[in-house]
Amino acid sequence: MTEALVLAERVAELVRIPSVNPLQAVDAAITGERRLAEHLANRAEALGAEVVLDVVEDDRPNLYARFAGDGESVLVVDVHLDTVAVGHMTVDPFDGRIADDRVYGRGAVDTKATFALVLSVLEELRAAGRRPAPTVYVVGTIAEELGGLTGARRFAQWVAERDLRIDRLVVGEPTLCAPVHGHKGAVGVEFTVHGHAAHSGYPELGRNAVSAAARIVGAMDAEQERLASGVPTTPVGCGTLSVTEIRGGLARNIVPDRCEMFVGRRLVPGEDPHAVFHQLSAMAREVAAPCTVESRIGDDLAFPAFYTPAQDPLIERLAALSGEVPTTAGYGTNCMAYGALAASTVVFGPGSIDQAHQAVEWVDIAELVRAADIYRQLLTW
Repeated sequence: MTEALVLAERVAELVRIPSVNPLQAVDAAITGERRLAEHLANRAEALGAEVVLDVVEDDRPNLYARFAGDGESVLVVDVHLDTVAVGHMTVDPFDGRIADDRVYGRGAVDTKATFALVLSVLEELRAAGRRPAPTVYVVGTIAEELGGLTGARRFAQWVAERDLRIDRLVVGEPTLCAPVHGHKGAVGVEFTVHGHAAHSGYPELGRNAVSAAARIVGAMDAEQERLASGVPTTPVGCGTLSVTEIRGGLARNIVPDRCEMFVGRRLVPGEDPHAVFHQLSAMAREVAAPCTVESRIGDDLAFPAFYTPAQDPLIERLAALSGEVPTTAGYGTNCMAYGALAASTVVFGPGSIDQAHQAVEWVDIAELVRAADIYRQLLTW
């Protein structure tokens, strides 16, 4: 059997184990990451790894598999276990079909391929009587697609509890084998505007919370224009801002006394999420007067941007191995939860993000072969 077919079968095997994020699944049979985590744990143990299944929440475990290396450096490959929903898919989500030089199914590209590749390379080394050059941790984290990066935040805590030094951290996502060295962070702001109800025939007797919210929308639109006109300080680009939700009004003949809205702010390197939150809160209070405004960070979560200079040795090494120019991404990853967890951090993996979350998801087998060769060299570097 050729290497290409072996890798394709390994990816298909993982696709056939459903691991849909519980916040998106409606069928218990396909919900949760435990079955995939246990399967990978068994595979890693068979290859000589020390394995920990760390239950993070609601019977949803992270996986930490440690493969001892010959050197003192530590390499972590972090891949999220969960996938997005499958209700909109137009093919069997979990059949792992291999056809047209592709592997099809939910998670094929986002992002079970990386698990398959890394474990396959480690299996090759073991069969040859060799160990990886660095000590390698293969990490599977829950709740990347939805749920506030709970798994990644727990892994960062687990590392801190053990005072574990990580030299290189690779976050597995589809990047067409290009090293992604930066992407935006995020903070969401929930506003509640409080006014005073009155008969709509006598609006002067009330304070219209919806009208005040409209003034906040205008202020936020102006802030987005300001951000867009700025000069980027890194290849990640400029920050962005969007008003994405608004709810208000009691009845058609009542001046509304309450309106709720959500503002999403994407952050660039160097921006402090909490400072941005306070800035937006002050802007909202000023324009909403005489109505009052409560503000809170959405889900109590705020993540700074991820950025590693393109001149970092890990980025340069992956660029040399792949022949691809270092780039940045428009999507977010577990990197937002990792900060300075490792000396060098990169997002890297086979396949295109364009295929992720689609009604038909697939990964090119040629990409699997290419990425496996890069990991082969990375794990012996």
